[in-house]
Amino acid sequence: MKFKPANKIQDLQYFGEFGGVNPSISDSSTYTFLSAKTMFDTFEGNADGCYLYSRHTSPSNLYLGEALAAMEGTETANVAGSGMGAITPVLLQLCGAGDHIVSSRTIYGGTYAFLKNFTPKLNITTSFVDITKLDVVENAINENTKVLYCETVSNPLLEVADIKGLAALAKKHNLKLVVDNTFSPLSVTPVQLGADVVIHSLTKFINGSSDTVGGVVCGTQEFIDDLRNVNDGACMLLGSTMDSMRASSILKNLRTLHIRIKQHSKNALYLAEKFEADGLKTVYPGLASHPSHELFKTMINEEYGFGGMLTIDVGSLDKANELMELMQSKNLGYLAVSLGFYKTLFSAPGTSTSSEIPEDEQKEMGLTDGLIRFSIGLDNDIERTYDMMKECMKEVGIL
Repeated sequence: MKFKPANKIQDLQYFGEFGGVNPSISDSSTYTFLSAKTMFDTFEGNADGCYLYSRHTSPSNLYLGEALAAMEGTETANVAGSGMGAITPVLLQLCGAGDHIVSSRTIYGGTYAFLKNFTPKLNITTSFVDITKLDVVENAINENTKVLYCETVSNPLLEVADIKGLAALAKKHNLKLVVDNTFSPLSVTPVQLGADVVIHSLTKFINGSSDTVGGVVCGTQEFIDDLRNVNDGACMLLGSTMDSMRASSILKNLRTLHIRIKQHSKNALYLAEKFEADGLKTVYPGLASHPSHELFKTMINEEYGFGGMLTIDVGSLDKANELMELMQSKNLGYLAVSLGFYKTLFSAPGTSTSSEIPEDEQKEMGLTDGLIRFSIGLDNDIERTYDMMKECMKEVGIL
């Protein structure tokens, strides 16, 4: 049977402490024990259903983790205080001194900076490659490689990773395939395609209201237990803990994700088709002109479309800034980083979310000064939005 992620979320039913339709929020940092032996057993990881200390986990965090694991089709999940708080422990848990990572060259700037600038201090090295070319990926693998790392849809160039192909390479070379699925929740289910670990920044589409940061690691029970281990677990020891109030809030928002993703995708496809017809250099996985369009069609859960992210290239940073400032003044959205908000967000990634990547490497990967990244909002009248955006483009001389 085809995997249906929204049904998995729908089928979860939690009851609050007093019969509430929302689970009660565990507003405690530490938890009591009726016996000293139970405390000892909990420290040793041998007491199911007992809570020790909220840096380890809490009932609210477990509720959210369980829902996200159901969505991604994994055995369990661990939530964290930010997307980077999910990404960094995973890589440090899987790699030690002398190990090597093969990563997509186009990834979130924070992840790139971590792999390029921070992990070398620990003698962990990374080769950045064009993830769309499996032969290039395989040629970068050496005897010390432990991890293949990619984003389903890359930030900000919207390159699509062939997860099935990468999973086959990972299996062949005994590696772990770690996939950041932040841009494509519900649309793509990486574990169904062979990924070992799936990460999200919950800050973006999953939460959807741009009011908190959060992250999650979805994987096997064994791997999540390793991350939480009190002696050598990277999540436990690095301490990127999600607050229980935030976990409860994100869980409520998760329940409307299927509705929101459909609207984000519908609006993004409409605008992408219009922009391309106007002669703008437009990148969107739902366009036939996208190099990985046919591949992506084989990967997606069709009802959720091709996602809410698109880019256009307006030729120069000055033009990009002029257009974004004008669109903001017309209430078409916000000149802001991040994504997944109900309003459209736009930014020039070369000078914002990808600014950690040196300029020469930006050019090499095709990240131009005039590139604008759009996170398309939930506009009810997308035709009106397009008409207004087109007028802005005419006013600044782009069209």
